[in-house]
Amino acid sequence: QVQLVESGGGLVQAGGSLRLSCAASGSSFSLDDMGWYRQAPGKQRELVAVISSGTTTTYADSVKGRFAISRDNAKNTVYLEMNNLKPEDTAVYYCKADLRLRGRYSYQSYWGQGTQVTVSL
Repeated sequence: QVQLVESGGGLVQAGGSLRLSCAASGSSFSLDDMGWYRQAPGKQRELVAVISSGTTTTYADSVKGRFAISRDNAKNTVYLEMNNLKPEDTAVYYCKADLRLRGRYSYQSYWGQGTQVTVSL
């Protein structure tokens, strides 16, 4: 079994910053892409940022220049540094990791439980 545990969400004023963390733990595995998604009330879940195992990054246009994704492979952890936050960034943020369990041939996607980010005016 693998678990993704997120932390770092909260309430912040517009223009402020937050840092989200997501650590993968459990059975022996190999990690591939890791990323962050978000879902606002009444909206579909959307990609925020993804980082490959080779540290190639991809960002949604709405967060480019404000958010930065990074990873620490030794800790099986992915981070999302969020700066200049706006009210429209308010959402539940979910961590996703593509990983292969030891003894398996294919990668599967695992999701965290989500962490609330609320940006006030």
